Amino acid sequence: MSPSVMAISTSSTAGTSEPARIPLESEPDALTIGRRVRHLRTAKGMTLDELGAAIGRAPSQVSMLENGRREPRFAQLQAVARALGASLDDLLSAEPPSRRDALEIELERAQRGPLFSALGLHPVRVGKSLPTDALETIVALQRELARLHTERAATPEEARRANAELRAVMRAQDNHFPELEDTARDLLDGVGHTRGPMSQRVAADLAAHLGFSLHYVHDLPHSTRSVIDLRHHRVYLPSNGMRAASDPRSALLQALASHVLDHQEPRDYAEFLRQRVEANYLSAALLLPERDAVKHLRAAKDEREISVEDLRDAFAVSYETAAHRFTNLATKHLGIPVHFMKIHEAGIIHKAYENDGVRFPSDALGAVEGQYVCRHWTARTVFAVEDRLSPFSQYTDTPSGTYWCTSRVQETADGEFSVSVGVPFAHVKWFRGRETTERTVSRCPDESCCRRPPAVLADRWADQAWPSARPHASMLAAMPVGAFPGVDTTEVYTFLEAHAPTS
Repeated sequence: MSPSVMAISTSSTAGTSEPARIPLESEPDALTIGRRVRHLRTAKGMTLDELGAAIGRAPSQVSMLENGRREPRFAQLQAVARALGASLDDLLSAEPPSRRDALEIELERAQRGPLFSALGLHPVRVGKSLPTDALETIVALQRELARLHTERAATPEEARRANAELRAVMRAQDNHFPELEDTARDLLDGVGHTRGPMSQRVAADLAAHLGFSLHYVHDLPHSTRSVIDLRHHRVYLPSNGMRAASDPRSALLQALASHVLDHQEPRDYAEFLRQRVEANYLSAALLLPERDAVKHLRAAKDEREISVEDLRDAFAVSYETAAHRFTNLATKHLGIPVHFMKIHEAGIIHKAYENDGVRFPSDALGAVEGQYVCRHWTARTVFAVEDRLSPFSQYTDTPSGTYWCTSRVQETADGEFSVSVGVPFAHVKWFRGRETTERTVSRCPDESCCRRPPAVLADRWADQAWPSARPHASMLAAMPVGAFPGVDTTEVYTFLEAHAPTS
């Protein structure tokens, strides 16, 4: 990514739709260097044999150099430059020497890429015998093929598939990523933060440590939570706290996390999703450092008093952040399998994770996001609880076993969500709230459990009701477009231009 391009933190879902073309790099690669050598050689009227003799190499080796099949060494480039009466700058320019060369380079790169390889096609020989109009047509077809492939990757089906694959990776690692924990520890050591909750001042110190200044603005693009100007080393955050996450540190840390992890423009939804998970994980690891959080949780386990509320309060974070972080640490450090859910008041799964055998509803692709949770699960019954201050816990007997779950309801601009953490019955002994008398039975996925209306209601209303559905437009549309999914790039560039320092 060019250093003048912003990094954006957003919670939108995703795809890309710009007509894809293989970008020319800011630094020359072997293909570009080779084409410049060939251009200068032919302009000088030299043959391959003559240039090979001048630099002490066989003509076949010179041909491989010109076709980008061999990375040239610096000493070899010096010899070529002398033989051609040119400078090293002439050879190392990133600009193709002609439009024809630019087309050849683009086609060569495409044919060496994963998309072309996956199609099992024989590569086209790119040489003088290939007419320019044919070359232009092939490159145009390749661009359109790449565009259609990207469009396909932006469909809801591909999004669900990517979600399912990423969740499988998280489950295999017990949702614990040691390299991200190490990165968080190094960052905290860099600003001298040794223990305890991270204050807003320490978060600001971290930004300064990474070379960024903070700027709170009232006109942040509506589709973003933050914008980083990498050219001027600025982080733009909303001056209105309601635009940011409930924790004012969160948007800043997630933006900095993407920079620290060297995230580039995502090529597809799967990469976008992975980047978002990594940024969220690193942000949480900074807010609840592994060493301190594990110490707190082990002490709570010894007392048989593990509580997500206590973890939240000890580190001054939101309940959702504490619940997420608990899933990072519970299995790795406490030996406790766990599941997590964030459920909309309509009953639809927004986020979910499990490694304890609980059976989430899923579609044919294995995706759980967008599926309806059983009405008898804690994540649904908590919405009917009037006391929103006290923790709510419940046992649920399911076809895959009995699970205990604790849940909280939080209000957002998009409605109410429940955030729940649960464990198998065998592990509830470690948790506060295990004494609850709340208990339900779920037979889902058996439709008679809660998907099918009771017989008395069905008999009375089956032929007398005609509801009008309120489907979201996203049910029929592809994922939001753009290299940064869901972000209005024009709006962001206009914002950066307006706020860039004049000096």
